Amino acid sequence: MKALGFVFRTAPHGVNSGREGLDAVLATSAYSEDLQLFFVGDGVFQLLKHQQPNEILSRDYIATFKMLELYDIEQVFVCQQSLAARGLTEEDLLIDVTVLDEADVANQLHSCQRVLAF
Repeated sequence: MKALGFVFRTAPHGVNSGREGLDAVLATSAYSEDLQLFFVGDGVFQLLKHQQPNEILSRDYIATFKMLELYDIEQVFVCQQSLAARGLTEEDLLIDVTVLDEADVANQLHSCQRVLAF
């Protein structure tokens, strides 16, 4: 069976898609072991360390990304160009990831049976 891909492409606060995507990933992990997560565009901000959502009266769900390892979700990919365009590096991220260039992200996405975007 091919992997199920989850693409995070929006910033974490202001819209609920990031939180909803994370909830979907955690729920799906009970049914499938082959999940791949992709963070592209503003989605790289989902994994940014030292966020303070309480300052804007927003729910702090970002720390939940640390639980991915407990759910055996190990295939987490971040687009190198997205990081660079936002002045970020891998060290700015909350969890360990695999950084790929745009072409490799596209190739990895094509290996997924289904892709859900948030």
